[in-house]
Order: sequence, then C-alpha cells, then structure tokens
Amino acid sequence: MPKPPQSSCNNTSMNMPNPEFDAEALYRTLSGSVKAGLEQAENVAIVGIYSGGAWLAERLAAEMKLEARLGFIDVSFYRDDYAEKGLHAEVKPTQIPFEVEGATILLVDDVLYTGRTTRAAINELFDYGRPAKIMLAALVDRGGRELPIAADFVAHSLDIALPAAQHLVLGRADDGRLSLTVDHA
Repeated sequence: MPKPPQSSCNNTSMNMPNPEFDAEALYRTLSGSVKAGLEQAENVAIVGIYSGGAWLAERLAAEMKLEARLGFIDVSFYRDDYAEKGLHAEVKPTQIPFEVEGATILLVDDVLYTGRTTRAAINELFDYGRPAKIMLAALVDRGGRELPIAADFVAHSLDIALPAAQHLVLGRADDGRLSLTVDHA
C-alpha cells in the first residue's frame, strides 16, 4: 500500500494550534458522514490529495477496509497557476494502484478554498480513466471559492471566510494525531 508523506510539525509563533479547531474531532465528524454517505456505493476507491488530504484518506481507507483501493495524487503539474508559481519543492509521485475506470472515487482534501486544487485533481484522475462518480470530502471549507466546486462531505464550514493572507494548515504528528493551525503568512 502506498504511504503518504510524514509530517514535519514545526509550530512557530506565527503558526500555533488554534483552540477553535480540534482536528481530531473534525476528522471523526468527516469520517462518520463519509461512511454513511458511501454505505450503498459500489466500487469505491479513495484518493487523497497530498499532503493533508493524503493523511485523511489513509485513515479513512483503514477505517473502511479499503487499503487496497487507496491512492494519492499530487496536482502540481495540473495546477492552472503552474507557469506563474513554478514547481513546488516537495512534489510527490501520484500513486493510483487501482482501476479508475468505472470506480466511485472519494477525493479527499484537507481544506477546500478556491476549488482550483480540486479541479486539478479531477483533471489528473481522468488521465487514469473515467470514473463512474467523483465525490469530494474536505475537513474544512474555508470559503473563498473561485470555481463552482462544493464538497459532498465536509466536517466544518467557516462562517466567515478567512483573509487570503491566512491559511489553514493540517499537520500530522509522529503518532498520527492531526492538528489544524491558522498560518498568518
């Protein structure tokens, strides 16, 4: 089974855990809604978007006994701002070890923001085949959409969109526990 990257949880004074966001509680909420929502689905596979979405996908796949149908995707080459921003320093290989054609794909990301990462992931998935259905799960919807994309499963939606200079960052400790911080870039 492919493994997502390990986290480096280096919290600085500008990137401290936010007590409003209990990432473990949010994960439990997301997990419950995903399991209920996919209960009747057939040919389910889970694909996590690196890195936070990959961590969530790995846990969901273990809970749902879908480890053999777990994949990871890096959208770096599919982003519409690739020419503008260049290649991210930590590009990971996409790993999809199952047949995408005809599958019900649960695409997992940590934070849904503009929708551009989701669009890029969908574009990349279609390079592997034509899924029967793609559903989106996100730990947090922070608002600020630039594309008409909505999550099928979301643990928490922010009531007020964060300013563009602030980012929600999912971290994973060595023991697998999740933390969610607000980074004031």
